[in-house]
Amino acid sequence: MSDIKYYTEEGLAKLKEELRQKEMIERPKISEQIAEARDKGDLSENAEYDAAKEAQGLLETEIAQLKNIIANARILDESDIDTSKVLILSKVKLKNLKNSKEVEYTLVAEHEADLKAKKISIDSPIGKGILGKEKGDIADVQTPGGVMQFEIVDISR
Repeated sequence: MSDIKYYTEEGLAKLKEELRQKEMIERPKISEQIAEARDKGDLSENAEYDAAKEAQGLLETEIAQLKNIIANARILDESDIDTSKVLILSKVKLKNLKNSKEVEYTLVAEHEADLKAKKISIDSPIGKGILGKEKGDIADVQTPGGVMQFEIVDISR
């Protein structure tokens, strides 16, 4: 099964920097903690050693996951985005039909989502609800608070 996910160049660069940080900075720190704990003697009752080994295991799992994500990442060319319907990297202006407020979001991959920057994941409830819709369509979005309706006001890049 393929785990291919699409990213902007910026998003992929952030993932690569996160991996570099974990491999080059965090991994040596944990190795140092393990060595210090080992030097304190009896490992069978050494809580510091156990904690450092557990942290090492968690870090190695995170590194492996990041490597897998990066290996399966594909960069999207924003100039190729079709603006006739909502796709990943589309900038979408939505109108909440309940209160008539308009919001604008850019749909991005899960790892790039940042609500402050108005970037929402295509896997979020709103992202899933508007994906594939066209300008003028009404999207029923299932949220924890119930179904919300949004009109697709505009789609751009």
